[in-house]
Amino acid sequence: MKIGVLALQGAFIEHVQTLRRLGAETCEVRLPADLESLDGLILPGGESTTIGKLAVKYGLIEPLRALALAGKPLWGTCAGMIFMSKDARRDQPLLGLMDVIVRRNAFGRQVDSFETDLVVPAIATPENPRPFHAIFIRAPLIETVGPEVEVLARLEAGAIVAARQKNWLATSFHPELSNDDRFHRYFLKLAENKAAPG
Repeated sequence: MKIGVLALQGAFIEHVQTLRRLGAETCEVRLPADLESLDGLILPGGESTTIGKLAVKYGLIEPLRALALAGKPLWGTCAGMIFMSKDARRDQPLLGLMDVIVRRNAFGRQVDSFETDLVVPAIATPENPRPFHAIFIRAPLIETVGPEVEVLARLEAGAIVAARQKNWLATSFHPELSNDDRFHRYFLKLAENKAAPG
């Protein structure tokens, strides 16, 4: 299995390191040619407007959409989630894939970043049923979801911070900054299932 990580800007190296630790082959994606033969792709955190503008500059928008629409798993974390969304309530380049409306910087500025434990049944295992310790940095949240979107996690107050639509995964927070690799394992399973014959 070969998993790409969009490496235009932001926290991509932490994803690469986690994937390699789990035994996955990785590829840093900067140009359309880097998307060839991928079994899945992670869109990391960073600054969503900058990521979108660089994706336009390097001719990546349509190839990224084509990869996703061909059924390959995509996972957007923080800014990557914004980039995947259909609506970010402002004019910026988006892939327009996930049927969600997101609110950027929903919790305030950098100084308002926080950590909290989330109950995420989708990633819980008998060996590790504990809540996931999530790190939010200038994080967005999902305001509304379409009928095909499954909500995976909410904050105590009800805000949606993780969701899945088909093979597309989105998290408001940064699992790559945690010692808990269950979200990366969950994404690798999506890629494995898609890569399997039939």
